[in-house]
Amino acid sequence: MTDKFIFRFVAAVTVFVIVVVIILNRHLIPGPETPPAFTPYLPLLNAILNGTCSVLLLVSLYNIRNGNITAHKRINILTFCLSSLFLVSYILFHYLMRKDTMYGDVDGDGVLSVNEATAAGGLRTLYLSILIPHIILAAGVLPLILLSFYRGLQMQVEKHKKLVRWAFPIWLFVTISGVVVYLMISPYYHF
Repeated sequence: MTDKFIFRFVAAVTVFVIVVVIILNRHLIPGPETPPAFTPYLPLLNAILNGTCSVLLLVSLYNIRNGNITAHKRINILTFCLSSLFLVSYILFHYLMRKDTMYGDVDGDGVLSVNEATAAGGLRTLYLSILIPHIILAAGVLPLILLSFYRGLQMQVEKHKKLVRWAFPIWLFVTISGVVVYLMISPYYHF
């Protein structure tokens, strides 16, 4: 495979994922009237997957710094698989759920009343200051992850290192902030 093909493939996958997420978040494709019984458990599963990936990324870093390339590779393959499972679960959840959850929406009516907004106050601002970079960086890190994963598997070490210099901290931030976002929004889920 040529670099040109890989770049086009990574671009196509990235655009596809971003478009699907936008369509589902805007509810342009309606999900079922009644979501399956497992649907409320998907956000917790996603947080567990993100938290596990955070730990695995740190273990992977430890292994490569100590020269254990085999463990580094295996852990990264596992992390990539778990992140892929997260993406499928995230997309499934947003397809199945017909309403959004708003931070501070205590009664679950989908509208943030003045009282609810006042009660949420600075915590809502903190939540949004974590959520917004999480969303932007999650979209932006996908091509970096795919390219660095490919370069690593091909043992193109120098190219892999250049990509990972950016991909690793962003991916780690996205996985950790994903858990924080879940912990902050979960009290407002009304399933």
